[in-house]
Amino acid sequence: MATAFDSITDEQRALIEAAPLFFIASTHPELEAGPDGQGPVNVSPKGGVPLHVLDDHTVAYLDYGGSGNETARHAAASGPATVMVMSLDEDAAVVRLYGHARITPLNESPLREQVLARAESTTSIGLGLRQVVSLEVQSTATSCGYGVPLLELRAQRTKSEHGRRYKE
Repeated sequence: MATAFDSITDEQRALIEAAPLFFIASTHPELEAGPDGQGPVNVSPKGGVPLHVLDDHTVAYLDYGGSGNETARHAAASGPATVMVMSLDEDAAVVRLYGHARITPLNESPLREQVLARAESTTSIGLGLRQVVSLEVQSTATSCGYGVPLLELRAQRTKSEHGRRYKE
């Protein structure tokens, strides 16, 4: 069972800052629900960029091109968003951050310098920098993470290694 919190805890911060991979899920608040009462949810993996913990209620990351931009579309419509981070080592844990995302073009973002300061791995993947995504965190939850396998990061993918064959 997950443990809920009103803000990002120190333990959650440590996991977030160490994670080489996270996911953001979002939905448009006005899309028609299916037979189960749920609308479509977009889930995007994010690697090659750190998730910055700005304070106990805000995280942000540098977003790059190369994929669709559903998170931005959902954020513009004030849809909810969830960021999920998990440990990939022996300390099994999953952290979920619940809130609403805000998208700002990179050159207009007040967070520009902060997110670019740790962007060395982003530039190595060969994709253009697009925008800053920030999440105003309304609540968080930590769960066990026992279903997450032990994984080791070998490297970030480069542009030439992206899975184009799956888009055909």
